[in-house]
Amino acid sequence: MKKVAILQSNYIPWKGYFDLIGSVDEFILYDDMQYTRRDWRNRNQIKTPQGVQWLTVPVRVKGKYDQKIRDTEIDGSDWAAAHWKALAQNYARAPHFVEIAAWLEPLYLAASYTHLSELNRRFIEAVCTYLRIDTVISDSRDYTLVEGKTERLADLCAQAGGTEYVSGPSARDYVDESVFERSGIQLTWFDYAGYPEYPQLWGEFAHGVTMLDLLFNCGKDAGRFMRHAGI
Repeated sequence: MKKVAILQSNYIPWKGYFDLIGSVDEFILYDDMQYTRRDWRNRNQIKTPQGVQWLTVPVRVKGKYDQKIRDTEIDGSDWAAAHWKALAQNYARAPHFVEIAAWLEPLYLAASYTHLSELNRRFIEAVCTYLRIDTVISDSRDYTLVEGKTERLADLCAQAGGTEYVSGPSARDYVDESVFERSGIQLTWFDYAGYPEYPQLWGEFAHGVTMLDLLFNCGKDAGRFMRHAGI
């Protein structure tokens, strides 16, 4: 038995994204999909005293309406210092800021990135390492891509040797379950409901913010507020 999940890369995604990774044996970054604006691909949210704030990585999209996520270039490098400054200013009081900053700050200030997919994967892998999530992370370009929205997902899963495909719940709107049934692959819907609240800075609790919020506030105890972390 082998569980596979397939999802586009996101920038410093929320805890549910990492729980999905931790629930499967192989997680395929699906950046052969079209880049979508005002989405989670290049931005995420942090908590501040003034409320939730977006951190957005600038990308080159003018006139590139059909470009894939993997082909999306980052526009400049000033954003990295600005994002780290925002994180440091708003989480310096968090109990585990120093511990997390030791490996996170260099990802912002001592590294450079040209493409969004490269950036997203680097951060996703770093967080997984901290959480002791040992799921294999691969890339859709490592496989052959067939036509058909659901057919492609089922075929990617089959190529990876998967016997069970774990999907996020939002895909119910477009996934044809019969395709998986015909392929002999079990389709399971991941449930993001029921997460407990954790100690969080700055007012009313917010579940949908970046995973970094949980790490800064809880450190190695983050696993208590997740389902599939290794810590």
